[in-house]
Amino acid sequence: MTTERRDLEACLRIQIEEMERKLNVLVAQINQSQLELADHMKDNIANLRQLQSQVLDEELIKWKREQQLSGNGVPMQSNLNTIQEWCELLADLIWTSRQQVNNVSRINNKTIPELRQPHLIEMLEDMSKQVTNLLSTLVTSTFVIEKQPPQVMKTNTRFTATVRLLVGGQLNVYMTPPRVSVAIISEQQAQLLLKSETQAGKGKQPVECGDILNNSGVMEYQATSRQLSVSFRNMQLRKIKRAEKKGTESVMDEKLTLLFQSQFNVGGGELVFQVWTLSLPVVVIVHGNQEPHGWATVTWDNAFSPPGRVPFAVPDKVSWGQLAETLRIKFYSATSGGDLSEDNLRFLAEKIFRSSLPMNTIELNAQMVSWTQFCKDALPERNFTFWEWFYMVVKVTRDYLRTLWCDGLIMGFIQKKQAEEMLSKCPPGTFLLRFSDSELGGITIAWTGEGNEVFSLQPFTSRDLMLRSLADRVLDLPQLQHLYPSIAKDAVFSKYYTKPENEMLKNGYVKPVLVTTLPPYMSSMASYAHSPDSHRNTPSAHSRYMIDF
Repeated sequence: MTTERRDLEACLRIQIEEMERKLNVLVAQINQSQLELADHMKDNIANLRQLQSQVLDEELIKWKREQQLSGNGVPMQSNLNTIQEWCELLADLIWTSRQQVNNVSRINNKTIPELRQPHLIEMLEDMSKQVTNLLSTLVTSTFVIEKQPPQVMKTNTRFTATVRLLVGGQLNVYMTPPRVSVAIISEQQAQLLLKSETQAGKGKQPVECGDILNNSGVMEYQATSRQLSVSFRNMQLRKIKRAEKKGTESVMDEKLTLLFQSQFNVGGGELVFQVWTLSLPVVVIVHGNQEPHGWATVTWDNAFSPPGRVPFAVPDKVSWGQLAETLRIKFYSATSGGDLSEDNLRFLAEKIFRSSLPMNTIELNAQMVSWTQFCKDALPERNFTFWEWFYMVVKVTRDYLRTLWCDGLIMGFIQKKQAEEMLSKCPPGTFLLRFSDSELGGITIAWTGEGNEVFSLQPFTSRDLMLRSLADRVLDLPQLQHLYPSIAKDAVFSKYYTKPENEMLKNGYVKPVLVTTLPPYMSSMASYAHSPDSHRNTPSAHSRYMIDF
């Protein structure tokens, strides 16, 4: 071998060694960059997880709680459209992060086996699972019931509900329009569904406990609002299978729920998610007379269900302060602004506790009220419960007395004895309006007669007020002159009087008018106990027809 050849080989060897050194440095730099990139992606996924938790576990849960409380009349503060915007941003970030992880994995797989880093491979596999789980959680959690079905549901009566996927537009789920089905299941089935964490379509399907008509629909995408939803406008529960009752339970204590199920394809079918969501508890009734107790169950559940509960556990006892706020909001919502005062709430407390309460407000609010006291045990000497009494008061006020209540013309929540004591000190003709203790949904007029004797009129119920308004009945009775304490009745009631119709009917007949009068014996009656209507414990108001010219 010539010297020239040896020098060339030595030079080439040096060049090869230098190239290998540089390659090793470059490979080390690439490996380090990959590890640093993986660390950054890991931090990014952790940040996404934290951000997603804030949106789903705080804001969306808050919205769901507000939606539940709105069933009791509490105004909603959160906006689902705003939450959708946050979820769409999350979906974009998570999907982009997933693509980044997959791209790094593909690049790493193209590297010769000798240069692959086992630690990096494990990190990428773990991150791929994490980011896919984030996406799965986002999709399944944002399948929400935008409009809840009625919580007191009557069989063979049409009802509606709307479900929505908050990320349906961002993830292009609408490209393959999903179909949503609805089933009604028992509380026990709901517990098993959550306990097993079995999504619909996997494992054993929940057993339905009723038949729902028109229970399937395809989700539609509205491009302007970017909303993917389906509205069930004509569902109907045909029949229901009841669970066995325990002890004093009634059918109105039984809580059921609607199960909404679907399947979503994401990424052109790359990922398929089986999703489901449960409605708020519903009580199924078959007759209108079951409605009050059904609403008792729903009201208690809406107000006092703890976060993250097992379906549909609620405390058996709550403080009076909690219940009082629930009743106040219920009344306020039903009457469109007619609030309950502290005196009103104290009256309700004395009624539910069956005794007078000398304690201060703080002590009173700390007293515990049981579910049994609320809607199971009958009030003393009555055949109805506290809730039934309150429910009917709310109903008659909402339907016939709202404006009078909001104007402060109805004292309402006052005991008969207290009303008599107040009126006995007033001039004859002074009157007040109070809710009857003995007649469900009844309102009575108590007034001062001659000699400061106090009388109470047989309570008017919805049936009576449907025929003639309370204001007109006050007008009918000349014995009523001043609203307690001393307000001329026409000064406050006149705007509610029905204007007389003076025109003859086209067929030539004169239209009669229903007028309220007192019976003749009232002028000489000394006590209700000897009146012909003593079984009513109140004087009657006769209604007679007068010709209105």
